[in-house]
Amino acid sequence: MFGNRLKIVALRPAPAVAAMTLALMAPASADTYTATSNYTISFLGLTVARSTFTATIDGDAFSVSGDMRSAGIAKLFDSTTGTTSIKGRFVGDDTRPSSFRTQYKSGKKSQVTTIAFAGGSVTSTRNDPPTPKRATRIPLKPEHLRSVVDPLSATLVRARNLASVCSRTLSIYDGEMRMNLMMSQAGFQTIDGVETVTCNARFVPVAGYRTDNKSIQYMRDRGKIRLSFAQLGQTGVYAPVRATISTTMGPVTINSKAQ
Repeated sequence: MFGNRLKIVALRPAPAVAAMTLALMAPASADTYTATSNYTISFLGLTVARSTFTATIDGDAFSVSGDMRSAGIAKLFDSTTGTTSIKGRFVGDDTRPSSFRTQYKSGKKSQVTTIAFAGGSVTSTRNDPPTPKRATRIPLKPEHLRSVVDPLSATLVRARNLASVCSRTLSIYDGEMRMNLMMSQAGFQTIDGVETVTCNARFVPVAGYRTDNKSIQYMRDRGKIRLSFAQLGQTGVYAPVRATISTTMGPVTINSKAQ
């Protein structure tokens, strides 16, 4: 049982965790910012997963691709691996993905999710295997899939300055669940010599989730999420460099280190 819980935490510790896998990027040219960054995911102080992501911002276009794998004590129970990739553009202050793909394998189980977007709305979703039907699942409606982003694109925030980053609600769709992260400013600090702003984020499930899911109930009613954002070069785009998420099993921490 404990081994299964560690595998879950390693790859999907909470619905919001997928939205926190970017770090600072260094400029490759005057208009293009790109870098490869490493991440450590810790549960109760123990490393349970590591990931490597390469991200690029080229003018208004962005792309991110990376992998995640179980590590430390979690790797002793079973091997869990996953990959994620996105593409999209910024339109004004809006982040608009065009494609999202993620896949993972844990033991004998595997999952592939692909989402296509156009004009800020979802045009198609494919889950393999399909999402199981449950009587307790709140159905997704067409209006739930308008003006949304995938979990990874949600981490890219275009803002006038650090003080403006937290004044927003992130509307996220992961291929199964529609959720909101309602952000509010918690303060400023310097992390590894870089000025950051920390946002508190309140998790609000909207649709596509099971009402009897204890983890969802906990995240909605008692969960605490803190995201620390820093600017990517001089692009006016901000991304998380640190995140902490409380879950029913304990706190999850994500830290990044740019290469």
